[in-house]
Amino acid sequence: MEANIAVPSDSEETWNGGGKKPLGASYGKMMMWFFIVSDALTFSGFLAAYGLTRFKFIDSWPIADEVFTHVPFFHGNYPMIYVAFMTFVLIASSVTMVLAVDAGHHMNKKKVTFYMFLTIIGGLIFIGSQAWEWNTFIKGSYGAVKTTDGKVLQFVKDGHQIALSDFVVGERTDDRVQHERQNGLWFESEGTVSTYSIAQVISAYNANPDILVKSEYINADEKSKVILSREEGALQLAKTKMVVEGANLKVNEYGNTIFADFFFFITGFHGFHVLSGIIINIIIFFNVILGTYERRGHYEMVEKVGLYWHFVDLVWVFVFTFFYLV
Repeated sequence: MEANIAVPSDSEETWNGGGKKPLGASYGKMMMWFFIVSDALTFSGFLAAYGLTRFKFIDSWPIADEVFTHVPFFHGNYPMIYVAFMTFVLIASSVTMVLAVDAGHHMNKKKVTFYMFLTIIGGLIFIGSQAWEWNTFIKGSYGAVKTTDGKVLQFVKDGHQIALSDFVVGERTDDRVQHERQNGLWFESEGTVSTYSIAQVISAYNANPDILVKSEYINADEKSKVILSREEGALQLAKTKMVVEGANLKVNEYGNTIFADFFFFITGFHGFHVLSGIIINIIIFFNVILGTYERRGHYEMVEKVGLYWHFVDLVWVFVFTFFYLV
């Protein structure tokens, strides 16, 4: 008895690995979708952890409108303006990617080249803006002090936050130098020493009766931090452990240190995805110029990288919502 073996005819379109194309998608597009789904689960886990942590410290979480207030080349307080610009640029780059994919469907090499170029420029603007934002966040804007019980205290005048440099004068009064291996124990070193000493900050506060201390706790009835009276402020400053300038993985002048940890990790992870997308787009851009896809008879590679780019844009919408809007 002979076994019947089904052999696909030459007219049937087969998928690499055997069998017909599932859902009408090529092998490459299916693998891109698998990657996107798995990466989406990863980002979901990160954002869920951020949400749970924020809920746990909801009474002392930094307020985005007080943290992200800077615009390059402009001095002043512009809450969320530059972040909104970054978001607009990234979304606009997703539009140009759609146009590049559509031009590829029509085998229009000139338009594919043009729209891919615009997509790359948009990605570079976004990643450059994110690097600038990181630099600003790390350097800090105002400075603060951290107490022995882990509270971060800032300073305000006439209802507006002010920098330490606005009321603390002179150089460090304790002649403190940064402890490094060459001037201390050979196995120990420390971070950058603050511009001002604890004694200077407390002395300047006592000498300026119009300056108040702002707690890291949020008012229950409004989206603002609790401002302490002069007496309460003096009592809290008496417990000062260190002067904080900027933010890193150990201290954060804006409030809870965990906020900075999540900010660096999640926005950095997303930034890595954007940078990877830019590099892939550049490679495909030059392949378009060289006519690689014209010879293949299709621009599917542009479509596949387009799927990745749209995913990166969509993830940023959620990151933007979690970190900056909510």
